[in-house]
Parts: sequence; C-alpha cells; structure tokens
Amino acid sequence: MTSTFPDISLSTERLVLRPYDEADIPELVEMMNDELVTAWTGVPWPYTEATARAFVTGAGPAERRSGRGLVLAVTEMLTQRLVGTVQLQNTDWRIRGTEIGYLTASWARGEGYAGESVLAVVRWLFGSQGFERVELRTAADNTASQQVAQKIGCISEGVLRNAGIIRSRPHDDPQGPWAETRTDLLVWSLLPEDVDDADEAAARAGAYGSDYGSDYGSDYDGGHRGHAGYSAAAHRR
Repeated sequence: MTSTFPDISLSTERLVLRPYDEADIPELVEMMNDELVTAWTGVPWPYTEATARAFVTGAGPAERRSGRGLVLAVTEMLTQRLVGTVQLQNTDWRIRGTEIGYLTASWARGEGYAGESVLAVVRWLFGSQGFERVELRTAADNTASQQVAQKIGCISEGVLRNAGIIRSRPHDDPQGPWAETRTDLLVWSLLPEDVDDADEAAARAGAYGSDYGSDYGSDYDGGHRGHAGYSAAAHRR
C-alpha cells in the first residue's frame, strides 16, 4: 500500500494552507505568469487557464495520491487572497524525508509569507507525521530564496554543480524570448532539532512575524511534472 499525506489544511496567525480548488484558478494564472516565477521555476510559460485547471484538478491532487508529495495553496486568513504555494516533492517514506518548494505572488513579497508557510508545513511534518528531514534547493543566484532558507533555520549542506536550469531573457531585449541556462543548486536541510533551535532563538530575539525577507522563487515545480514533465525550480537535470 502506497504511503500518502493526508488531505489537510493548516493555519498560522496570518495564513491558511489548503488544497487548491477551481475557484483559485484566476489568481493562480496571475501569480504564475509573473516574470520572476518564470525565471526561477520550471512551470509552463505562458501559464494559461487550461494549464491551471489541469494542475488544480489533476496534477496537484495526483502528487498526494501517488505518495510523491503534497501541494498546498497559501492564502491570507483575513482576505482569503492567494499569496503563494508550498509543495512537498520527492518524498522518501522509508527514511521519512521530503523536499519542500515554495513561491510567493508578486504583490505579497516582502511580508514573510514564504517563511511562515514553510515553517507551518515543516512543524506539521516533524510534529504530526514523524518526518526526520526536510530538504530545500535554491538556484545559486536566487538570493531572496536563500534568505528565506537562512531565516527559518535551514542548514547549508553544499552545492550541486550545474544541476539546475533557470530561464532568462536577453539583457538588451526584456520582451525577447526566454532562454534556458544551467546553474548550480544550493542544498539546505532542516531536522527536528533545527526547528527547535530556531524557535528558541526567534523567541529570544522577537524575530517571528513578517521579518523573513523578500521571498520570490525557490526550488519549486508547481506539481506540473505529473502531466507536463516539469521538474523542480531551477529545473533540475
């Protein structure tokens, strides 16, 4: 029998994390067509309504049912507006380890939503699901995503050389075609004791709240590999 994550919702002081539904499609399309999302992740471009619908009704739920991972929409508790996504992927049930990815809508960056939502999922994994390791990978030049990793207590483990693909446009033609280039991936991890240490340090410093840096992009695939063959952000090869 395949191990799977439960179909759950999580909440923090400001956010609700839940499965996507069809009502999210318009906001999802807007969020995923952002230039930084296109540059740092492997999601389709342009991101159409049909792509979003296939993800919400097919590829996203299939990640959970297959045991590979879990895809959660991140919404503001007060407004219910979509602010981002958190995804678990490449889950290894034998060692109780998984990889986490995230992205934040352009209008919501700088509010600390990425760090807050990732920590909510990580605490749930360690506290309720018995997981022992969460891994995160960021493109070498994605400093904003690296700041999120550092501020939630991730430990840097090393570099996977030339292991990812990012997208860019010509410097002299900002509306030109996207081109793929290879990049190194930085590997980060969290263990249960790392989160405990981070909580204690934050409590002493009064650090929790919105101070998680500018959170755009991450090692994130948006759950699209299930129907379109896309890999994680910075498009790993």
